[in-house]
This record gives sequence, C-alpha cells and structure tokens, in this order.
Amino acid sequence: MERNQNYVELWGVAAGEPVFSHENHTRRFDKFPLRVERLSGQNDVPVIVASEALLRVCPVEEGQSLRIVGQLRSFNNKSGQGNRLVITVFAQSIEPGDGSYFNRILLSGALCKKPVLRRTPLGRSICDVILAVNRHYGRADYLPCIAWGQTAVQIAGMDVGERLALEGRVQSRTYTKLLESGSEERTAFEVSIMQLLDEEETEETALL
Repeated sequence: MERNQNYVELWGVAAGEPVFSHENHTRRFDKFPLRVERLSGQNDVPVIVASEALLRVCPVEEGQSLRIVGQLRSFNNKSGQGNRLVITVFAQSIEPGDGSYFNRILLSGALCKKPVLRRTPLGRSICDVILAVNRHYGRADYLPCIAWGQTAVQIAGMDVGERLALEGRVQSRTYTKLLESGSEERTAFEVSIMQLLDEEETEETALL
C-alpha cells in the first residue's frame, strides 16, 4: 500500500462547548467548532471531533485558546439531512494555545476523480480535486481540495489514480442550498492547496 500522509495542526479559539458527536465501540466522541482567523481577518471554523478521554485530559470551554494536532476525516452522511460529505478534524492531541492562529495541513494520497478546471469571472484558474487518503486500517478519507493559478493548471493535467502530495490549510465557506421547503445556509469544508510537495517532504515537514 502506498504511503499516505494526513497531518493537521490548528491554533485557534473554541467557538462553542463540546457536544455529543457519536459512539464507536463504546467510546464516546464529542465535537466543537474551532475559530481560526486568517491574515485577511476572515475566519475558518472547522469542526473538531475528540474522544471523551482526550477531553478529560484537556477540558475545552468556549473562548479557550487551543492547539490541536490530528487528521482530516470524511464521513458519508446518508441521513438525507445536511451535507452529503461531512468533513471534520479528528483530534489526536489538544493543548492550551497562546492566543495566536495557525492553520496547516499536509496530505498525500491518490486522485479518485478527474480534476475539474474552471475559471473565475476575472479569468483566474481554479481546480477542484477529490483526494483519497488511506488510513492505517483499510478505510480511506475522501477529501475535497481546491487549487488556484498555476498550481490549478498543473493538477488539472493529472489523471485518476495519480499520487498527489500537498501543503495547505483547512478552509470553511458558507453557501445557500435550495430545498423544496426553501433555502438553507450550509457550511462546506475543503483544503485550500498552497503548494505541491514530494511525498517525502510531507513526512519530514510534519515532524518540524
């Protein structure tokens, strides 16, 4: 099996109290939003999922500054409510933060769909990608990524199954979904690609 890298490091502020997420093999998991401010002043608000055991070691309260290291995970929502692909950050460690903001992800995996190249009204290139990143125990996460400019053009020339390694940030954006009952505001999560890497680079950089 090809090596896969999935490393997320976030520094931000808890934007809510932890609430129940799910149980898995009798282990309870909670979730809470983390506000991570960009240099532009905009905010990304990824959803953090953490085990109850981890939250006992480092309790989380709204407004608390945190440093979180973990992995980006995907879940196929079959309930018919909300987004079909649910993206969360699975926390492997939580520590008190120092009030600063940081947002970094290192991924390596395989393209599971042909990249889609499009252009903004102002002519800037954008490429949409779905990257399949295997976990250690057989499952895979299917992670939406977006690239801009020359990076977008480069990725657009790749084929399904090709390997891709990247550095970027976890990004959130809101959009309006039209339903039969009316409209509903939703939040989508994706990886904004900053640069492409060799797969060895993703492993080395995660250790820094």
